[in-house]
Amino acid sequence: MAINIRLLEQAATRAAPSNLAKSLQEARMARKRTAFLSHSHHDASKAKGLQILLAENGWDIFIDWEHNSLDERPTKETAQWLQEAIVRADWLIYLATPNSQKSRWCPWEIGYADGKKSAASILIVSTEDANGTYGSEYLSLYKQISTTVNSGPLALFEAGNNSSGKYLKDVTTEPPRY
Repeated sequence: MAINIRLLEQAATRAAPSNLAKSLQEARMARKRTAFLSHSHHDASKAKGLQILLAENGWDIFIDWEHNSLDERPTKETAQWLQEAIVRADWLIYLATPNSQKSRWCPWEIGYADGKKSAASILIVSTEDANGTYGSEYLSLYKQISTTVNSGPLALFEAGNNSSGKYLKDVTTEPPRY
């Protein structure tokens, strides 16, 4: 299953929970899980909607995505910053959209994370719209966060399995340590 892009856009219009961490340091001090959200900068509202949906489903995580000084063009400095952010975060969450498929950075980020993190620490959020489904090429490799039947609650599905997920509210946000 995939999350409908409209659901992310609708969630982005809701107020974010007041207890979201404002920085990586604040998140670590509060013992919150952290995630690097791999997404296209053209999907800022969808990314914000995903952050709100995750918080509403009990995943109180800091997403280190609001670094505004990154250059869209590939540079050594940008690559180094991204590498450090990916390694520091507990999770890499890949928001698969039409824009992330065209991104210069998104495929690189997931590839880098695959070499540095356990597969259990990489989560795919595939999306869908009237034109199709995005991110399905990764679903047999990594766990997936998706809605349940009829855009129900969010659930975490094991890699390659889209029929028996666990509701996010029932899943610990502690990624495996290897």
